Amino acid sequence: MANIIEGKRRLVMLSTDDVLNIVRQYQLLCYKSCCYEHTRELLDKSPMFVPEDV
Repeated sequence: MANIIEGKRRLVMLSTDDVLNIVRQYQLLCYKSCCYEHTRELLDKSPMFVPEDV
């Protein structure tokens, strides 16, 4: 789960599982992408969320 760290700037500390889930989502979205611009379009249309640890 992601932890939000308050300070001068708000930071989000991700666990290993969070990072791997983001990579997995990215790979599922972009495996048919032909170029950088197409990848950006696909990612813009599909927001990714990381659950917050409370």
